[in-house]
Amino acid sequence: MFPHEELKSLAASKAALRQRILARRSECAAAAARLARPIAWIGRAQEGWRLLAPLFNLASTPIGFLMGRMRNRRLRTTGAVLRWAPFVLGALRALTPRRGLSGRG
Repeated sequence: MFPHEELKSLAASKAALRQRILARRSECAAAAARLARPIAWIGRAQEGWRLLAPLFNLASTPIGFLMGRMRNRRLRTTGAVLRWAPFVLGALRALTPRRGLSGRG
């Protein structure tokens, strides 16, 4: 049906196309890995915060009281914020509606 030279040419084109596809595939995989690094870092930071949040809530109230007794006005304001932050965040968390596992409201 096809002459022998034309079949050779088609085979060479096919091999070159496969090489280009392989190169593009590896480039895409490398780009996806580069994009995934910050997302993985954010996930690790979020998990770390989940571990430290209860300790922060426990420590912020006494630190806020100590800073509230200081003479510096900025430290007193920061102390008030630290003192009341766990209570305000807890109240906001209680007032916000809970979502199901699907993430839809």
